[in-house]
This record gives sequence, structure tokens and C-alpha cells, in this order.
Amino acid sequence: MDTKYIEVDKNVDNLNTYPQIIDAAKRLKQNEVVAFPTETVYGLGGNAKSDDAVRKIFEAKGRPSDNPLIIHISELEQIHEFVDAVPEKARTLMKTFWPGPLTIIFQKKEGVLSEIATAGLSTVAIRMPEHPVALALIQASGLPIAAPSANRSGRPSPTTAEHVWEDLNGRVSAIVDAGPTGIGVESTVLDCTGELPQILRPGGVTKEQIEAEIGIVKVDPALTNQEEAPKSPGMKYTHYAPDAPLFLVKGGREYIQQLISDKKNEGFRVGVLTTEENRAYYTSDFVQVCGRRSQLETVASGLYDALRSFNKADVEIIFSEVFENKGVGVAIMNRLLKAAGHKVITEA
Repeated sequence: MDTKYIEVDKNVDNLNTYPQIIDAAKRLKQNEVVAFPTETVYGLGGNAKSDDAVRKIFEAKGRPSDNPLIIHISELEQIHEFVDAVPEKARTLMKTFWPGPLTIIFQKKEGVLSEIATAGLSTVAIRMPEHPVALALIQASGLPIAAPSANRSGRPSPTTAEHVWEDLNGRVSAIVDAGPTGIGVESTVLDCTGELPQILRPGGVTKEQIEAEIGIVKVDPALTNQEEAPKSPGMKYTHYAPDAPLFLVKGGREYIQQLISDKKNEGFRVGVLTTEENRAYYTSDFVQVCGRRSQLETVASGLYDALRSFNKADVEIIFSEVFENKGVGVAIMNRLLKAAGHKVITEA
């Protein structure tokens, strides 16, 4: 299929009446799939009420259909169309973090959304994105939009329209380009269907921020134990991986450089993922900076673009520094561990 590339200025007033947005919304109404920006990553959207549209999402991504999708809305009031009840703690979080990078899981209303979108579960994951183009597109379509990240399954998530084009040109109806995303890692997923809310995926809203609003929350054991089966949308299978094998290194710069040198001596083309503070230290075939260690939000924003850059550099093995496992660092380390297939080298 021909994929239309649609450029949109996100600063235009009344975006929901903008011709380019109307064009993209029309495609959604026709049960086609459209990639669009959110504040986290680019999403691949389709009509969440249509089995046909949702199937096209899975086909475009090459994603297993037993993975539920997140449903995106543009107005708080829309929530009542899709869920049985809104728990008080969820209501508090919605007031604080919506629109924003927090996905909340509710008990769903039966017979409203595509069973394929919810993978036949009794629950539904919903969020309201904090991006003017995403909100305008949802509003103009008049639909709830099911949208995973707009990449081929297993590859790093896209933070620019160019990333989407690399993965999905010819597989989707249109790509809406409104520039790079901001946060860079996906939304936090919080299950509010139990007595104690549980984080199923770390993301743009931290555990500390959530607990400041509603008190103690649990964390899915699968986030720290790979033997556990993850419960969150998008976390069940290997994700975010560059083409070359990636190893996380818990050790100092000298140790990482020794690993690089050893592999170069064996004839490998070696890449290293580092931060601005350490970029001048390493001697390697390809040194990629993902942000500043002193400002982890910049690492989150630059992580997926950095991982994708190794494919173009044609490296054969990649070593990566690790990050503090707190705040947004939890999301960063979660994505890096998934990208590395939990391959970690620890300095003795």
C-alpha cells in the first residue's frame, strides 16, 4: 500500500479542524491505521471499536495478537463509555496526570470495544495523551483509538516520524509527522482493578510521583524477575532491540573500555552506548550518546534513537552503561534490559 506522509505544525490553533488532521481522521473512520505522535513515542492508531482496524495494527507491526492494546481518548468524560467503574484512586490519578504519560487499567464494559484490542480480557488499558496532535486527531475522528508504538515488533520504539517511516512505510495508511516526541519512553501502566494498584510497566510517570498522590503501590514481579510472566501491554515479548547483540555492563569506564578493546582485538566492530559525561573516554568503532547522566530525562528522551543508530553504524556487538534504578531510571533500565535480553556483564 502507499503510505501518505502528512506533516503537521503542532502549534497551529484549532488543530482538530486542520485539513491534514481531517485527512488522517478520515482514514481512521475508514478503519485504516495511522501513525501519529504522542508525548512519549509515536503510536500506530486504529479504531478501537473495529476488529478489522485492530487486525491491521497487529499485521502492520507483526505483533502477536495476544498482547492487548492501550486505548487512547481525548476527553475525560469518554472513560465512562468504556469502563464499568472508576475507582477513587484512579480518579485521583486521572485528575493529576491526564493528559499525560500514565495508562490506567480498568474493568471494561462488555460489547463496546473490539475484543481483539483487549485480547479478550475483562480489563482495558486507557490513557489520554498529552500531545496536541494526538488529542486533535482523536477528537476529529470521534473514536477511541487503539495504539501501540508505531514500530515493527521487537525494534526500538519510534520517537520521530522518520523512525516510523523506516519500519512501516508501505504497511500503514498514513504517518502524521509533528516532529520528535518529548519524553521518549512509553507511558507508565498502572493496574487499578485490585485493592492495591500495581505498576505493570514503568514509564513517564514515576512510582514516586504516583505514591505521592495515592500512597503505596505494588510493582509487577516480572519487572525484576524475568521468570515471571509480564501482565502489561507491550511487555510480553522481546522489545527495543538493535540488530547487534547488546550487553549491559555494571562496571566502571575502565572495565567497559577493556571489554571494547578485547572485542576489537578479536576483530569485532564494537559500539558503546554512553552519556555526554563519558563520551570522550571511550575508544570504539562507534560511540553513541543517549543523554546526560546528570539529567536522566534526557537519557529517556534519547534512548530509542540511540539504539536505532547502531543499526546504521553496522556494529557487531554493543556495550552499554547502566543507570540508577530510581525515578525515570527505572523505565530506562527496564527498556535496556529488554533490549539486551537481560544480558548483563558485572565487573568482578
